[in-house]
Amino acid sequence: MLKLDRYLTGEFAQAIFATLVVLLIVSVGGAFTDVLEDIAKGKVPAGMMLVQLGLVLIKWLPLILPLSLMLGLMMGMGRLYRDSEMPVIASVGVGPRRMLKPLMLVAGPIILVVGACSLWLGPWADRASRQMINEANRSLVVAGLEPGAFTGLPNGNGVIYVGGMSNDGKSFDRIFIYRSKPDRQDVTTSKTGRLTVNANGDRYLTLDDGFEVEGPVDGSLNYRLMRYARNDFLLPASEDRYDPKSPEMLPTTQLFGDTRPEAAAQLHYRIAPPLLALAFALLAIPLARSTPRQARYGSMLIGFLAYLIGNNFMMMGTGWIEDGKIPAALGLWWLTLPLLAVTTWMYFRDGRVGRRRSLV
Repeated sequence: MLKLDRYLTGEFAQAIFATLVVLLIVSVGGAFTDVLEDIAKGKVPAGMMLVQLGLVLIKWLPLILPLSLMLGLMMGMGRLYRDSEMPVIASVGVGPRRMLKPLMLVAGPIILVVGACSLWLGPWADRASRQMINEANRSLVVAGLEPGAFTGLPNGNGVIYVGGMSNDGKSFDRIFIYRSKPDRQDVTTSKTGRLTVNANGDRYLTLDDGFEVEGPVDGSLNYRLMRYARNDFLLPASEDRYDPKSPEMLPTTQLFGDTRPEAAAQLHYRIAPPLLALAFALLAIPLARSTPRQARYGSMLIGFLAYLIGNNFMMMGTGWIEDGKIPAALGLWWLTLPLLAVTTWMYFRDGRVGRRRSLV
């Protein structure tokens, strides 16, 4: 039976890998769109696009891998049924219990990766992403401000232009700043300036020897021209500030001793993905059962709907824990444990022949 185990393991692994590649291509497109949107709004510096894209994908892996695992197993098993290989395998006494070994050889490492990403890598990626953005806000060079080019201010409230900049990004010359507000627009120019950061982490452009023009946006001529020797211009920060005490940012080990409902919700949200991945892997085998002439993708649609329902309940359950609608001790066990029990029962009941009823 060692050859059969290797054969089934290879079939499962190839199908899961192919499915994962397709899902990653789709996910990269979605993550790339989100990162570009944050860059356009000034939340993320343009120079960090690729790094932020990689960190976003790490956060998404606990959602992508369970789906690729289930669909890949269904594709691999579906091909065996379609080519009439499964009836031959079943004729030599190989049933669900015997197939559990090759199934776990493939699904086990993927479930461990899902657990590592959900419990450790995902929160680390989120913290690293926020910290990098915060550090970028302290340096104009890292934030994407380049000499001779117009750069949008964070939150889309204007643009800034510098003609020259020092190597450390803290001093510059020939500055032009345009700011738009609901009732007016301001234009500020300066010969020289420098970057300063106060104790709260707020960034200021300290401008020297320049002019500022203030005017309305309604088209009237009520303008005001001022000349200054020094002008401290506050650079607006991005909308999302890094809060190291937020449950989403805390390591999983610190969530166990946190009594906040948000911390309990985040803890169960991280524990659920590997359990759901195991349930979906067990569910894939009975769902993939088919005849050679049966429609190829009908059962895959059912599996995909089961995945969507499970993940939606996980998201809603997390919100219910945060709002106090569900006790923190109950968590998401009401979802994961019954789902594991049902899928385990379906797996071991798959292929069994019922008792014949007596005609007498």
